[in-house]
Parts: sequence; C-alpha cells; structure tokens
Amino acid sequence: MTALRYETDGEVAILTVDNPPVNALSLSVREGLHAAIDRAMGDAAVKVVVILCAGSTFIAGADITEFGTPKATTEPRTRALIARFEASTKPVIAAIHGTALGGGFELSLGCHWRIAAADAKVGLPEVNIGLLPGAGGTVRTPRLAGPELALEMVTSGKHYDAAFALAAGLIDEIVEGDLRAGALAFARKVVVEGRSLRVTSQLNDKVTGVDPQLFADFRKKLGKKIRGQLAPEMNIRCVEQACSASFDEAYAFEAEAFQQCMAGPQRAALIHLFHAEREARKVPGLGDAKPMPLGKVAVIGSGTMGGGIAMCFAGAGIPVSLIDVSPEALERGMARVEGNYATSVSRGSTQRADMEAALALITPATALEAVGDADMVIEAVFEDMALKEDLFARLDELASRHAILASNTSSLNIDMMAGATTRPDKVIGTHFFSPANVMKLLENVRGAKSSPETVATAMALGKTIGKVPVLAGNCDGFIGNRMFQFFNNAWEYLLEEGAAPEQIDRAALDFGMAMGPVAVRDLAGLDVACLVRKARAPTLPGEERISPILERLVALGRHGQKSGAGLYRYEGRNPVSDPAVIEVIEAVAAEFGVPRRAVADEEIMPRMLYPLVNEGARILGEGVALRAGDIDVIYCHGYGFPKHLGGPMYWGQQQGFGRIVAMMEGLSQRFGPRYRPAPLLVELVSAGKGWP
Repeated sequence: MTALRYETDGEVAILTVDNPPVNALSLSVREGLHAAIDRAMGDAAVKVVVILCAGSTFIAGADITEFGTPKATTEPRTRALIARFEASTKPVIAAIHGTALGGGFELSLGCHWRIAAADAKVGLPEVNIGLLPGAGGTVRTPRLAGPELALEMVTSGKHYDAAFALAAGLIDEIVEGDLRAGALAFARKVVVEGRSLRVTSQLNDKVTGVDPQLFADFRKKLGKKIRGQLAPEMNIRCVEQACSASFDEAYAFEAEAFQQCMAGPQRAALIHLFHAEREARKVPGLGDAKPMPLGKVAVIGSGTMGGGIAMCFAGAGIPVSLIDVSPEALERGMARVEGNYATSVSRGSTQRADMEAALALITPATALEAVGDADMVIEAVFEDMALKEDLFARLDELASRHAILASNTSSLNIDMMAGATTRPDKVIGTHFFSPANVMKLLENVRGAKSSPETVATAMALGKTIGKVPVLAGNCDGFIGNRMFQFFNNAWEYLLEEGAAPEQIDRAALDFGMAMGPVAVRDLAGLDVACLVRKARAPTLPGEERISPILERLVALGRHGQKSGAGLYRYEGRNPVSDPAVIEVIEAVAAEFGVPRRAVADEEIMPRMLYPLVNEGARILGEGVALRAGDIDVIYCHGYGFPKHLGGPMYWGQQQGFGRIVAMMEGLSQRFGPRYRPAPLLVELVSAGKGWP
C-alpha cells in the first residue's frame, strides 16, 4: 500500500497521506508528497492542491523510529518538502483533522492556507522529547500568531483546539461536517476569488519591532520549571531569533539549535521516557481480557485525595458519587472540590461551563449504599488496615456483584483487603498521587487474585481520566514508596554526617528536582512521616538503624511547615535555617557514634539516588515491576525526578552499575542488610549488560 494517494476532482488535486496508525512523516510519506506536488504542478488542469490524511488523524508528527537512521537524513527532508509547498505557484491547502503535531503542523505551516475539522488540535510538542521544531516551526509560528503564543507553544508542548487556533491565526477556517467536502469547497473558493498566495515565511508584521524584554519576562515566568533543561531554552532562543533576524537567518539558527538538541543526552533520555510511558500500558499475560466499561464510579472519603479522585472522573465525563459518613466532612470536601475548580477557572485553565458540567457529575452522599449502582468503587480513607478491611467487607455486601473494588492505599497489602471480600478477583489497588486532580501518575497494584479483566480495566482507566498508568506487584510500598524510603533515609544519614538541610535541598534543585527532599518532608509533615515509619518498623530487619532525627524534632513540636517549624523554621511559607535543628542532629550523631565531617556537594545526589536505584533493581528482579522503564515512569510522574534525565533507572545505567554496587557494598556494612547490592545489579555488572 502506498503512503500517498493522488487523485483529482475537477481542478482540485487531492493528496491523501495514508501511513497508519498516525500518518507519521516518514520517508515514504515525504517522497510521496514531493512527487505528488510535482505532478500537480505539471498538470495544467489542476488549479489548487488539497492535502488530506486517511484514518483518524492528520500527520501527528515526525516518525521517531527513523531518528538516528539514514532515512531521517534522506531527501526530501521535511524542510525541503515545506520549501516546495511554499514555492508552489498553485495554492496548497492543508485540511486538518485529529491532531496536526510537530512536523505535521510544521508541514501545514508551509501550506498557503490551513482549514480544520471542529474537533482538530494542533501543537508543537517536540520539547517533550528534548527537541525543538526543526522544520521552521519556531520561525513560522510567530509570523502567524505572534511571539507570545509561539513561546508558549514551543515550551509547553500543549495541544490547542481548532477554535483557539482559528482565533490565534494558526488556521484560516473551521469546517463543520465532512472535511473533504469542506476542503474542496474552500479550495474552489480560493481559485474563484483569485487569492494571492499567502506564504507564511514572508509574513513579517507580527515579528517586527518586538520588545526584547518579552523574552526576558518569559524566561522569568518559566523560572525553575525549566531548570537544567536544554530544549526549552533553545526553543526560546529560536523564537527570539525569529523576531530579531531575517527569516533565512532565523531558519538557519533553528536548524543548528535542532542539531544541538538532537546530539545532547537529554534528548535520548526524554525519548527513552516517551517509549517507556507507552510500554508501561502493556501488561503481558492478560490474554483476550477486555476493560470493563465504567458508567459510574463511587469514591469513599471526601478528603483531599478522595475529592481529587472524584474530580478526575467528573473531568472525564463519568458520573461519580463522593461518599463520606460525616456530613460535616462531606461539606468540607465538596467545598474544597468547588474551590479547586474555581481556582482553575480564575487561572483560565478551565472554562466556567466545563466546571459546572463537572460539578453536576459529582453527587455527594453520606450513606455507603450509594455505591450500589457503581461499576467501580475506590476507597480513599485513612491508611489503617483494620479500617480498610472492615470497609471492604461492607462494600462487598453493598456494591453490585460486577463492580471492581479498588483501594487508593499508598503502601498497604492489597491481598489483605481482598481477603475481606468474596470477590478477590475484583479487588485491585489504584494509587493516585496528591493532588489527584493534578498529578499524572496512576500506580495500579495487582493482587494475587486480581483477574485479567480487573487489571485491564484499571490500566485502561488511566487513559480515560488522563493519567499515566503503571502496574505494580503487591508488596510493602509497591514500587514508588518502597524505593522512596531509601532516598529519604539517605539524606537523614547525610544530616548526621554533617550535611546541612539547605545543602541537601540545593543539591536536589541543582540536579533538576522541583523541590528539595528536606523541604518536601516539611511540607508533607514530619509527624505523618513518623507515623508511617512506626507502622512499617515491624517489617524491617532488626539490624537496620533508622535515624531518629525526625522523631526527635516531632517530640519538640516541630511538625513541619504547618506548625511553623520542622527541619526548617518558617517565616510564612519561606524556609529559614535553624541552629536548633543542627543541635538536634549533632546530638543524634553523637549518640550513635557518627563522626561529623564536611560533606561535599557532589557526594549528595549519588548517596541519595544509588540506594534508590539499587532497590529498583531488587524490585525488578522480584517481578514487582515489569520493566525498568516502568520505574522511570513512576518516578518522573509521581516523585519529581527530572524527566530530562530519563528516570532513576535510566540515569543509574548512565552512571554505571559498577559504581552503584561498590557504594552499596560500603553502605550495607554501615546501615544493614537492606543496603546490600541487589542480585540483579550484581548479575548485570558481571555480564556487562544494561537493564533487561
């Protein structure tokens, strides 16, 4: 089957790209389009050209499977193809449906006009894989829509709907109904009216006289969001060039910047993460199990997590009952939900009509019987196993027999909850991250008896509500939190040895994390951390010593930011170093015979991350995680690991497994057997291999 079909309808040449599944801009597509344009130019009967796409979408981007292969550099490359469109003496019109992203949208920018179906979307998401638009996107977009929107597009990677694109000048008309018929009508109108060809690269009014301060202000607005990242900064520079140099000069600058990003390690890391997210959705061994349709959902618990989970479903158009036995708690929970929506409306990220539609889908209730007509019930009550077992027993009696019973627990045993029911095959963990209505990660936890249909439903749920789903096996802390305790224990040990709280946080920020771990601990609450640690203590080997710094601070009434003092003292929300904390740390170090020293900055991140990677290897070896990439997805979407570094497992492999094993051998002698090198890691070092 050819990737390009050529046909004529009277004076209109119709070029249809047909390259399933997303009409990626592969070499065969580029060759087909180039040949077809030449054919249309040589046909005197053809007066105008329309580019359409078969299937569910317009060209959804470059073919990233060709990156690094000869096909990527074989002519006609996308730039040459776009130049051919612009040089055409006959009008070329792009008719967009589905998504026109990256190279697909850039190709449309090289056409003389763009029309779109009402539900189409456009965008330049290359920044998400460490790149920038390499075929003129940073130079042509500001010429159509101005530099402000161009900056937002190329640094956020957002998709924009057709109505927005029309108002911004990115497209010229929205077609209601059949796109092909609308495209033919538009094409004939262009011919009849004798319109002059509108060449995007020749439009200069929106890029002339732009105040350079615009770019300084934009960088300041992004601030720490792009700390340490190459691609966002290079995208900004390219738009800056588009507004301060000629088209040819800016176009050349973009090409050079693209190559710089392409050759850098961040691009490889982000493409790894891109593929890992897609692989994480695939669960082997489910056979022909299909996800169960979810017509209605019930959420138990109207606290911060429960309310946020309810918002996820309402936002996806799924009716949800939000249940809490306390009318007062339910009232507070609904007020919090309404406040969250109101904040989104005030920021412009949600339309008022969408807020009202979502709120109409949330039904508050104080009786558990409200779960009766739900297809899935998710509990988000306090992390207490006895409470959860009792709740699951009651839900088993009240919920429909086909309903899935899910727990939002972050660490507790799913099988114990399933054991309280007569339907263990219908029980699964759905661990949302706080705030649930914002955070993208959904860590699903398979119990010993969770059925293939139940697992398939939980994984499909991620796509339905806009989350990134990953499947974990059932164990204490699952994947994310089981590993995270090693990260947190590590910086507590470093405090004993002589590192200051602000030094640890500074190292994490310089590494690319949004917040330092000490500040995060204060924000979450030291008292909460101590309660979790107390509950987990019986599962730890007796030889392991956990630093008691947090417990000592809580005993002094220092619970974190909420009490005005934790590992820092707070002036409002601003953390301030506190000598009283150092006194507590020094006392703990003296009590346990830990010699104090000057800890080098460069020592901090390996000390925190090597134990994390080591436990990830243990989890992978046990089969709790299906793939190393799954762990990377969890940490980048749920724990703030810098995406441009690919995730802890990817980063660890770049560091070298031998270095990690050597450090863990030393740490295990000091802190106990849980710090021994993971068997899988030792095996990989011996074999000279990377993650399986």
